[in-house]
Amino acid sequence: MATSRNEAFRIQALQLTDALLVWASFWLAWETRDAVRIWLEMGVESGDIRESINWVLYIAVPFTPLALEHFGFYRRIQSKGTGRAIVQMIEALVVIALMIGMFAIFAKLMDTRRLVLGIGFLLVFLLVFLLVLARDRLTAAWLTRKSHQDTAKERVVVAGSGGEMAALLGELDPEITSSWNVIEHFDLGHRPVADLFDLLKRESVARVIFAAKETGFDKVARAVEACELQGVEAWISASFIRTQIARPVFDAVGDKPMLVLRSTPELSWELLCKDVLDRVGASFAILLTLPLWIFAAIGIRLKSPGAPVLFSQMRAGRYGQPFKMWKFRTMVANAEQLLDQIKKDHGNQMEGPVFKLDSDPRIFSFGTLLRKLSIDELPQLFNVVIGDMSLVGPRPLPLYEVDAFCEISHRRRLSVKPGITCEWQAGGRSKIHSFEEWVRMDLRYIDNWSLWLDFKILLRTIPAVLFGKGAK
Repeated sequence: MATSRNEAFRIQALQLTDALLVWASFWLAWETRDAVRIWLEMGVESGDIRESINWVLYIAVPFTPLALEHFGFYRRIQSKGTGRAIVQMIEALVVIALMIGMFAIFAKLMDTRRLVLGIGFLLVFLLVFLLVLARDRLTAAWLTRKSHQDTAKERVVVAGSGGEMAALLGELDPEITSSWNVIEHFDLGHRPVADLFDLLKRESVARVIFAAKETGFDKVARAVEACELQGVEAWISASFIRTQIARPVFDAVGDKPMLVLRSTPELSWELLCKDVLDRVGASFAILLTLPLWIFAAIGIRLKSPGAPVLFSQMRAGRYGQPFKMWKFRTMVANAEQLLDQIKKDHGNQMEGPVFKLDSDPRIFSFGTLLRKLSIDELPQLFNVVIGDMSLVGPRPLPLYEVDAFCEISHRRRLSVKPGITCEWQAGGRSKIHSFEEWVRMDLRYIDNWSLWLDFKILLRTIPAVLFGKGAK
């Protein structure tokens, strides 16, 4: 049976967790052996006998998750019953116990402390069996609940001709499709590709599944281009499509092979680390900068009384999904109502749909200081913690500026999470007056993303903030 990259990644994460639980079980057994011996009135052993247990770890730690996978424990979590999950776990633990017993007999490793082995197996049962079983059942309940909440599902469009779309969905595993919110069955045979482009933009679609068996190659290619320009994944169940930006890889939905054209970083351990580091780093940053939050709040209250300390605005997140972004208020209370008049009186220093003006008259005096030191951006750390933003990524733009994009390729900057800082921020904002150049920097970041690149941008951002480089 073919395994999708998403499922393989999930299985690997669960296996790593279970391997750590097995190691922790025998470590606790080792650390508590003396207390147990005293309780059993067996006396305390002298000397360091740690080496006698190591070979057990070499077997139990890596092979327990593999045995669980062999018996299918990590698959079909949602539809699998509790009884079946218990049987699979018992089968796996019996196999591991037999492996350790046979190895001890044939390798003549009988000097291993039996008390440590006994406690270790008991803890493996308690930690691995009970905790993992509880996690498995909670995950199944969560997936079931998620399958009934359209807001929690992945927004998907199925595209093709005639009845082939329904036929493709009928062939897929219902456990997989239950996590999809199928926005529309888009008939490529009777509707123009421009309608698909508008649909992706309007509905914040994350993926398009192409059932292209009966659809003309040229029509599919143009539809894939519409996905590519917006950074939306295109999953094709038929012909191979050549692209200029998107990287073609093979994946699977259940046992149905798919060709995926991806123009954004694909799911990986590196991407998972980015998400974890974002949330942990943002949480620590909030604690470390707490005095600056107090300083900003007091200053805003004194210099611009009668209006909220925080300013929120709807911005375009990943795939254009709107979210509320927070900043410390640096402008007068009715700043958004004054925008059209400011544009008329002072113009716009940024070429394109984005507004940028040095010495914006709407900014009050203390707000200028907050902007100079980038303190006004600190509340966005909350956006990072809750997952709307990343520490590094293309800056999120107001919805009305996104709607004003004059080049459809500009929407590809929406294909990743927006960030607090980016190459544009770290490189000195005042030097860039062309939105086209700004977009090129964002797309270069997306096409060459790595954790190391994020780290370098963060390092470049620190002096830019400390010395107020480009901030106005």
